[in-house]
Amino acid sequence: MQDFLSQLYQQFLETSLLEWLATISGFVCVFLAAKQNIWNWPISIISVSLYLYIFYQAKLYGDSTLQIYFLGTAVYGWYYWNRRAHSEEKPITSFNSKQLGLTIAIILSIAGILGYFLDQKTDSDVPYIDGFCTATSLVAQFLMTRKVLQNWLLWVFVDLCYIPLYFHKDLILTAILYIAFTIIAWNGYRDWRKSYLNFQ
Repeated sequence: MQDFLSQLYQQFLETSLLEWLATISGFVCVFLAAKQNIWNWPISIISVSLYLYIFYQAKLYGDSTLQIYFLGTAVYGWYYWNRRAHSEEKPITSFNSKQLGLTIAIILSIAGILGYFLDQKTDSDVPYIDGFCTATSLVAQFLMTRKVLQNWLLWVFVDLCYIPLYFHKDLILTAILYIAFTIIAWNGYRDWRKSYLNFQ
């Protein structure tokens, strides 16, 4: 245990300024999203731009490409949330079981395609794990931009998957960030669910 803590402390010392900035902005972004604060989107643009570079350097190509997608959804989410705030629509929607089943099928299909591509075309040592996490994140992020309640359940699940992956890649600060993300995502689900039920 003492060796682990010593190693953890050493890796904290070796964490780059870039990863610190990406981590802090990522934390603020997810916290604001859970609070339905529209400022999560511009902060997201900063965080994903930094992580795009960090993940590429770590040979997490699926995650690196995912940041480009996140950049696009941040712009779209910023527009969509702003528009929805000035409309008469329900602020949050929810899936039925059929839509949830379709969502899971879409995630598994994308994961298989991405995993195969990463396995065949890159030097990734975790192609299918990277592909699965990337696919789940793609779908969860889209559902967040559309203010679908279940996006938070997907984030809880995929954040838990990411934690050991980032430890494996020696991205210790990012792994710890994802522990915090898991907690925030669960609280985000509870808060959004309360808001959703209040509009029924």
